[in-house]
Amino acid sequence: MNDTRDQGVIDAFIVGAGPVGLAAGCALRAAGLRVSVADAGPAARALDDSRVIALSAGSRDILRGLQAWPAADTTPIRRIHISQRGHFGRTELRAEDYGIDALGHVARAGTLVRALRDRAQALGLHVMHDTPVSGAVQEDDRVRVSTAAGDVTARVLLWCEGRITDDEALSRSRDYDQHAIIALATPDRPHGNVAFERFTPDGPVALLPCGRDYAVVYTCASADSAALMAETDAAFAERLAAALGRRVHFSAIGARTAWPLALRMRTEIVRGRQVWLGNAAQTLHPVAGQGLNLALRDVAQLADSLLPALARDEGDPEAALLRYAALRRTDRAATGSFTDALVRVFGFGAGNPALGTIAGHARGAALALLDACPAARQFIGRRMMFGARGW
Repeated sequence: MNDTRDQGVIDAFIVGAGPVGLAAGCALRAAGLRVSVADAGPAARALDDSRVIALSAGSRDILRGLQAWPAADTTPIRRIHISQRGHFGRTELRAEDYGIDALGHVARAGTLVRALRDRAQALGLHVMHDTPVSGAVQEDDRVRVSTAAGDVTARVLLWCEGRITDDEALSRSRDYDQHAIIALATPDRPHGNVAFERFTPDGPVALLPCGRDYAVVYTCASADSAALMAETDAAFAERLAAALGRRVHFSAIGARTAWPLALRMRTEIVRGRQVWLGNAAQTLHPVAGQGLNLALRDVAQLADSLLPALARDEGDPEAALLRYAALRRTDRAATGSFTDALVRVFGFGAGNPALGTIAGHARGAALALLDACPAARQFIGRRMMFGARGW
């Protein structure tokens, strides 16, 4: 590492100390770069985040490489059962078919943030909380960032916080007119590390094993979300059991939250010496649990692309960022298209009983064919675990 550079300029400034920003910070700091992270929120907020996230086998590999894998606090997914309500056809993805011990793991968001913070502290990564960023200006070979703590100058700027605004140029945009209702639910028998992805006329329903419970992601029409949030726990448990074809019954339902669902993919993820990652670059439908996994693949590729350029005074970070954007184009586009297609294909005909019946039989035949074709299951599974280049 060359230490003769302008001591007033750091190598990378990262906006956002969530999982994506911290992962990027750890990846760059581990190579000896000077990195600072700023987050608008208090330090305790992210640690208290009880939302449940599904981490693919590929994401586990990335986090292990960063020495930030929270192994003791995750629940493995050994099988994923995929079916649709009211029609024949089903398939299963099994870890042993891929020669791995788990297709993915489930963790609370706060647990992952804690593991990344512990690693960041061990690396000496500078993290500032309660420090909103108000703007940034590129100045030749550096970016000047305005924060509540003062201006910071960096060779590159990573935006890892916030959502895409309506005035951004988007390559893809779709409002699904759906909400996801999220809760923990206790099954009446051990879950056996089996996850469910169940497609219904109202939208997909996912069950993810989380400790002894299931994390539930129940998709419904936005117009129905308030009524479902107001249901008694017993009524919601019955609704879940019915949606799953009585495969699972529940003895308790935890607190519910609701989130609107949309697809947003930023057209320009690199501009000069600035790059957008995570929710600042794309927001996906939660079906198949691809959002954070895509973001972690972005982080891994970004580190590989940037490190050679930032390790030298004469390196060209702008060229490295352009290469990064080109390398990530296929996976970003394919993952966005994959999740969008699942929602649209399995929702086709929902408002027309006759058309819905025909479409349901066609989808059932496709699921049955997938179940009978190991090569196709290999392809789908590896896409979900490792991205568009993971086969």
